[in-house]
Amino acid sequence: MAATKHAIYQVFTRLFGNTCCANQAWGTPEQNGVGKFCDFTPQALNAIKRLGATHIWYTGVLHHATLSDYRHIGISCDHPSVVKGRAGSPYAVKDYYSVDPDLATNPVQRNQEFAELIARTHQAGLKVIIDIVPNHVARVYQGLNNPPGVRDFGAGDDLSQEYARDNNFYYLGGQTFTPPQFPTGFEPPSTPLSNTPYYEFPAKWTGNGAAKARPNFDDWYETVKINYGVRPDGRCDFTQLDDTFRVQDCAAHFQFWQTQTVPDSWQKFRDIALYWLAQGVDGFRFDMAEMVPVEFWSYLNSTIKHRHPNTLLIAEIYQPDRYRDYIQLGKMDLLYNKVDLYDLLRDIVQGRDSTRHLGDIEWRQREIAPYLLNFMENHDEQRIASPAFAGDPTLGKPAMLVSCCLSNSSNLVYFGQEVGEPGAEHAGFGQPSRTSIFDYIGVPNHQRWMNNGKFDGEALSQAERELREFYQTLLNLSVSASALQGDYHDLYADNYPQLERLDIQDSLFAFARSSREQVVIVVANFHPSRHVDFALHINSTMLSQWGLGQGTYALSDPLNHTQQQLIVTTQGGDIALSAPPLYCGYLELIKEPL
Repeated sequence: MAATKHAIYQVFTRLFGNTCCANQAWGTPEQNGVGKFCDFTPQALNAIKRLGATHIWYTGVLHHATLSDYRHIGISCDHPSVVKGRAGSPYAVKDYYSVDPDLATNPVQRNQEFAELIARTHQAGLKVIIDIVPNHVARVYQGLNNPPGVRDFGAGDDLSQEYARDNNFYYLGGQTFTPPQFPTGFEPPSTPLSNTPYYEFPAKWTGNGAAKARPNFDDWYETVKINYGVRPDGRCDFTQLDDTFRVQDCAAHFQFWQTQTVPDSWQKFRDIALYWLAQGVDGFRFDMAEMVPVEFWSYLNSTIKHRHPNTLLIAEIYQPDRYRDYIQLGKMDLLYNKVDLYDLLRDIVQGRDSTRHLGDIEWRQREIAPYLLNFMENHDEQRIASPAFAGDPTLGKPAMLVSCCLSNSSNLVYFGQEVGEPGAEHAGFGQPSRTSIFDYIGVPNHQRWMNNGKFDGEALSQAERELREFYQTLLNLSVSASALQGDYHDLYADNYPQLERLDIQDSLFAFARSSREQVVIVVANFHPSRHVDFALHINSTMLSQWGLGQGTYALSDPLNHTQQQLIVTTQGGDIALSAPPLYCGYLELIKEPL
């Protein structure tokens, strides 16, 4: 699974199809609009496929706590003191066997409407990813669609115990939960429950592990922490894996867990994952995977692979020193590549770091690169076009080029990124720079591409069209070019003395990738205003690996629709380049000499 390069298109499902432009802070669905499953028409899905995507990650699908009132279909109201925003956090799941009623044309038929979306997605040649949030659930969990024999989280807990192995939650005996103090501007909106205090006794630990009856506002107060058999002092009530399991395959892990007893929470999440796979889902993005024991991932993922071998399993993780644990022991297919590659690329775009460090990351990650998921945006990160990041989406193009081509890692694009969405809306809960995941809001640049449901981009500006064309060309190349699955060749080090003389050693980067069939040379100029003319040199050893003798060879650049030449002599090869600001060169070698 991990040997294949994937291009994942993340959509925030509630926002994707919303055509309303009112964008009032804390607006209701009636005021600000809300997208539906049915907005993902064949036209929309085919356009996403043409963009180069192999998978769609439908974010926010599962039924989560919200301030919208669905009592008429038997869903209890959620208290505003434990809901973020008006629409609610998609990571405060209230019912794991149902989807969000906001997303359905007929909320009673919401699961059926999602099943129809899965079928349409598959018909478009795309695979479906949804979230599973294993570390925490909404403070009030209510399963309305449980399969036979399934009990809600916490339904069998011994409330007299702070901890018991098969309790789903941790408890603070004798203490009543009190909501946090809300800062000015973040006070919950008024609802029919506002005059009734929220009641929770005994208080449960908060989702981020805060063991206090009154969490801070910065705690994940709208959620409760799941107990995986880890005692409050850190001791584990399950068998821990030794290093021999690192070299064992999923089948061996699966067989091992057949002989073990595991905590109740492990079994609940196993059943949830298998349920959604049976509905046609093709993969999961596991939220905050590093907050859950790696043994649980061995148990869950080996079970998933035993039943559904082609499932794509993605872990949100921010600790590079634990990457190999989650690959080798946890049996993940892809891990977030934030703390190394994303953070460096962001710093280069902002002029705070140097391109000289990109080669170090490539070398450090080379062994595990097929298991990494690169990105420049997702729902947690600031939009490239926001003033807090770059202020201009074109400044992110060289970073996206490197992200897609540096290694054989997979890549993710967040909806609206490809048309320069700046995340400028004051949606309610939270501040601009990230498109809100907590409120009902429209996404203006994306709405121009959507063009009232035509999904043809006719309402985009010329600059937005050109940006989307760049992303479309690059993403399709990223999943189809055999060279990007092949060897890495450093061109930066050999050319460093020249780059230093030109004073562009911190803003220009160059490398090559090659397979038996193909050679690609990548050149990225991160400087926002510097035009550079130089001769990119390729040493004789590299040319010999590519099977090139003396002569002149053509280089075709599909990103810029231009042609270049590589001139090979006894001294090596040279490409005369004229690199304007933010130049993104993708030079495909034609091996037959001119």
